[in-house]
Amino acid sequence: MTVMRMSALYAPTLKEDPADAEIASHRLLLRAGMIRKEAAGLYSFLPLGMRVLRKIENIVREEMDSHGGQELLMPFVQPAELWHRSGRWDDYGDELLRLKDRHGNEFVLGPTHEEIITNLVDNELRSYKDLPKNLYQIQLKFRDERRPRFGLLRGREFIMKDAYSFDMDEEGLEKSYQQMREAYSNMCERMGLDYRIVKADSGQIGGNESEEFMALAESGEAELVYCSCGYAADVEAAAASPRPVQYKADTLEKIATPGVHTIAELAEFLDCEEAACMKAFSCKDSEENIWVLFVPGNYEVNEIKASRIVSGFTPLTDEEMEKAGLVKGSMGPVGLPEGVKVAADESLRAIERWVVGANEDGFHYVGARLGEDFQVDAWSDLCTVQKGDACPECGLPLQSARGIEVSQIFKLGDKYSRSMDVTFMAEDGSEQYFLMGCYGVGVSRTLAAAVEQSHDDMGIIWPVGIAPAHICVIPLTVGDDLVQPTAERLAKEADALGLEVVIDDRNERAGVKFADADLIGWPLQVVVGKRGLAEGKVEIKLRRTGEKRDVELTSLAELLAFAKRNAAGKTSGYFDALFNR
Repeated sequence: MTVMRMSALYAPTLKEDPADAEIASHRLLLRAGMIRKEAAGLYSFLPLGMRVLRKIENIVREEMDSHGGQELLMPFVQPAELWHRSGRWDDYGDELLRLKDRHGNEFVLGPTHEEIITNLVDNELRSYKDLPKNLYQIQLKFRDERRPRFGLLRGREFIMKDAYSFDMDEEGLEKSYQQMREAYSNMCERMGLDYRIVKADSGQIGGNESEEFMALAESGEAELVYCSCGYAADVEAAAASPRPVQYKADTLEKIATPGVHTIAELAEFLDCEEAACMKAFSCKDSEENIWVLFVPGNYEVNEIKASRIVSGFTPLTDEEMEKAGLVKGSMGPVGLPEGVKVAADESLRAIERWVVGANEDGFHYVGARLGEDFQVDAWSDLCTVQKGDACPECGLPLQSARGIEVSQIFKLGDKYSRSMDVTFMAEDGSEQYFLMGCYGVGVSRTLAAAVEQSHDDMGIIWPVGIAPAHICVIPLTVGDDLVQPTAERLAKEADALGLEVVIDDRNERAGVKFADADLIGWPLQVVVGKRGLAEGKVEIKLRRTGEKRDVELTSLAELLAFAKRNAAGKTSGYFDALFNR
């Protein structure tokens, strides 16, 4: 290895927070000179950022290769014909960036590669004897986010590892899935992430089973629930357990509710619990049919769950509601305009008489009788789970947290092989569809997630496994015949131990060097100054805790060697032994 020099590094740090940086990772990666914004959702990675990316990629490759994966590389620009074959050309939505070449041929910028990989193995994996196979790549992806934000967490262009397994039966798919689950757990451990594996919705990728690996962070866009029994799920996928309350009313009665438009206002007006009122939500399906969905008043409609019964689920705008004859703030199932369909949460089946809007501004119904005053066209779990709901596995109250999705694994089954008519010859001579799995790691997103989890007011605190370097040697003076030569020698000794070292040989004030060292987040700082050398000592600082210690100059290399041996396999407490010895 070679000692890096701050004087030569392209690492332009910033003293002030960028105005448009909303969260810690965005702010600190910009300030630490690791990324630069080129346009909304598009970033350049500078040398230090690239070092972190490469370390994450290397961990991913090592785990994939050791769990049966084989690396390849597929085109970033994909033929539209494949997306038509799979049926996702229209289904994927506006995030799919479509374009034409000079000959008028249609293409897309790949947001994912299920179509390409399925087409790739067509007529290549011909027999059950060729299976199983697990193929992966690490490559750019592009999704045309409506509102890119949060730096690398919600960008339009990003780096992703995507893998695809091919098996001949459910037993084989389960084995491939569990292998990837283990590999992904190992990746998170080696990257030093505090994470949870949660049940998830398959979304646009499809399939019948999926789990997400969530890095816990208050800034996370995703909300998850978990239980002490080990159950954990994304709120989009978790089953809710609402307990609606029966309002005491024996007959249908229309009452004036002037100025009442929300559930909270209605509950206060009626002097009842919000759980006794029904919350309404309007939407339309892919065929432009209008739906009104009802859930207990103390819950929210889960749009992911709703899309399972309302194909092409799209919320109505205020203008669309008015055009459809719906009254915002007073929707109810009694007297809806002709053709409007009604869906309700399963928990409301047990409520005989409902409190609902009267489809007239300033009026509501109490005592609306299910099956007599109105009908429900579809029943389903429509509620977003809440903290305190019963765990579906043990019944204890669920806890909640926020997280950042860093990876996700899917059982696709035959979704793509069937839609694209890609088969293999089974042992009995019949043609069968492949059973596929899909496994993604957000490489650039993981970089940001690590910063969200590990930072303080001074800057980034990198887990050692993915830090841009392990040690920063800081000579307090340069160009002299004592401090800098000693710092250079210490840097070379650490480098010879197999540690990654940078020396801050810039002709800058000590305060500038200390600030940049904390900002960039080198795990261990070795400070070399005249005063310490006069006593034969240097100062070491552990970035993770801020602890400082003076050590004998002659014993530093021995201590670093001891720390390296002691820390085998560790990701966060790598240099802790230096402060406990």
